[in-house]
Amino acid sequence: MSSYSQINYVKEDGVAWITINRPKVLNTLNVEAINELASALEDAEKDEDIKVLVITGEGEKAFCAGIDINQFVVLSPIKRREFTISYRERVLNRIRGMGKPVIAMVNGYALGAGCELTMTCDLAIASENARFGQPEVNIAAIPGGGGTQLLPRHVGIKKAMELAMTGDLIDAKEAERLGIVNKTVPFDKLKETVIELVNKLKSKSPVALKMVKAAINRSQESLLLSGLAYETEAFTLCSTSEDFNEGVKAFLEKRKPEWKGR
Repeated sequence: MSSYSQINYVKEDGVAWITINRPKVLNTLNVEAINELASALEDAEKDEDIKVLVITGEGEKAFCAGIDINQFVVLSPIKRREFTISYRERVLNRIRGMGKPVIAMVNGYALGAGCELTMTCDLAIASENARFGQPEVNIAAIPGGGGTQLLPRHVGIKKAMELAMTGDLIDAKEAERLGIVNKTVPFDKLKETVIELVNKLKSKSPVALKMVKAAINRSQESLLLSGLAYETEAFTLCSTSEDFNEGVKAFLEKRKPEWKGR
């Protein structure tokens, strides 16, 4: 097994446990973390002994609080586009396309790319302290990992508009009510609850699980690919605007942004 610095990857009893291990920066994703997630997912998909995957974040504060804005802001527009496509194609699309159940064990903030990761996983269990949202609008950006397409499929058009346009966060109970997660439990019961679900899935036919996942995902694929492609282009355009540069600068300086509208 490859060695990893940005994630922890453990395989035991037919389960692949993938933990984003960047707690000091709320488990935000940089290029290296995305590469390691992609590598672990590929390995788990190919390993016939692995029946179920679980993705979580290290610590008690964050599942994944989005992309590492400090790294992202210094990338060129072309590299920003490559970053976004890499996350979507090598991580999210692999989760969606693999014939094994993938569970999000949401232990804290799931923002931006982290919220998209939660929605992409087949099942999601959240701790009561978890918070969800697509706050990209606060730095004059839009969701770039599928949020504009996944949110309305989970919560409906009006609520998706509200969350993406305001950048407001919702708590775990509201996320459960809206269908972003399956269940909410106290933090100290989170892993126990996930293990119960894992064992239930392991007792089912792998063939049946593969087929039902593919069939249900097929029901949601109408216009999804074209929508994702449009989102990538729109995200790239946003990330080259003066407002985006001001939004990121204001975020890092912890002040209110002054929008120019260009």
